[in-house]
Amino acid sequence: MTGTGVRIVRISGLALALVSGLSLPAVAAADPVAPAAPAATVEEQRLDRAVPQEILRRSGFDAVTPAFARALGRADSYAEARRAVARQGSALWERAVTRVQGRGPVPGDLPRDDDRPLYWARLGMTRELRGWEPGFDLTARQRTALVESVERASRGQEDIRLPRGDRYRRVLVTGFDPFTLDRDIRIANPSGASALALDGTVIETAAGPARVETAVFPVRWDDFAAGEVERALRPYLPKADLFTTVSQGRVGRFDVERTNGAWRGGFADNENVSRTGTVPVPAPATQPQWTTTTLPYREIVAADTGRFPVYDNTGVTEIPAGGTEPVVSPDGPTPGSTARAGGGGDYLSNEIAYRATLLRDRLGLRGTLPGGHVHTPVLQFAAGNTTEVTDPDFVRNRRDIVAQVREIVGVAVAVSTSSGPGRG
Repeated sequence: MTGTGVRIVRISGLALALVSGLSLPAVAAADPVAPAAPAATVEEQRLDRAVPQEILRRSGFDAVTPAFARALGRADSYAEARRAVARQGSALWERAVTRVQGRGPVPGDLPRDDDRPLYWARLGMTRELRGWEPGFDLTARQRTALVESVERASRGQEDIRLPRGDRYRRVLVTGFDPFTLDRDIRIANPSGASALALDGTVIETAAGPARVETAVFPVRWDDFAAGEVERALRPYLPKADLFTTVSQGRVGRFDVERTNGAWRGGFADNENVSRTGTVPVPAPATQPQWTTTTLPYREIVAADTGRFPVYDNTGVTEIPAGGTEPVVSPDGPTPGSTARAGGGGDYLSNEIAYRATLLRDRLGLRGTLPGGHVHTPVLQFAAGNTTEVTDPDFVRNRRDIVAQVREIVGVAVAVSTSSGPGRG
């Protein structure tokens, strides 16, 4: 508990090859050859390293991929495979949520609130699926659809259950996978840990109880360009009373990002892919250079939410109207400027904030739906720990960050100017 008086409870059970211009001799008809299974992705290849295997073993999540392989082996048609993949993906999400929230036995000696077992277990499932050779014909498109299904389900994107009626305010919170794994394979993401800790919980606030539903997103440029954020959030924003996207940001501080920019800065993602240019969205002719938060940032910054200071971050990088070179504008964008970085930078945290708030505005909800982006502090290991996958400082830092995310959400709900419960 801190000065906001926020209390958390859990609602039970809710919780190719191209060949052209060739003249070939006639041959006897042959059975069609199924496409070769695609190679593992860059992310999936990291699974073979010692740290991911240790995280899986010490959390009990090393059993996930063998169980998934057995479920796939029982499928004798594409339809059955789709059902199995959806079930297994949802089960992984629920298993991760259950572990983080401490419900039931927690196998292994890895601290229960760790987000990394979910990430590495999911990659084990998708790698298994890419190499799977079923006893029936499976096209490349069908295999891709199966991979996408397990991705969505195991990220909680298929498990959002905003309550009906007037009893609860409805809150959406999103987090991210770990990233910069080639810099440090041990890295975790406190935004993902926060999503697992908050999913299906109720926050008691001065404005009444708020039910929180969460999802996690990949750190991959091309998934965002394909519309993953909009597909996942569009059905729920009109029913929500508040939303916040969350990601890991700066050392030692939280930031409520005031402004988001329509620019990708090119930093490599988890597939070691780089993308630079204007954020690709539908209807680009009406795409603004900037979007803004509608979270109650003044009240959030002023509240006693926990150990780390919280800042109203107003700075952006822009090319001023008539200019040619980027400049830093500490007080936000100037009229007619072109975005080069929002308050949250020019990576995928800025992009999810930009996409979510643009979707809010295009749905006509800007005046009624508080929403924006919160950056957490960087989750740090103890000084001198360069090899161990966890340590007491690492655990304390994660738990303090997650607790403060809860408090920030509680403050935002309590002081929000939304129309209150009943949007659903």
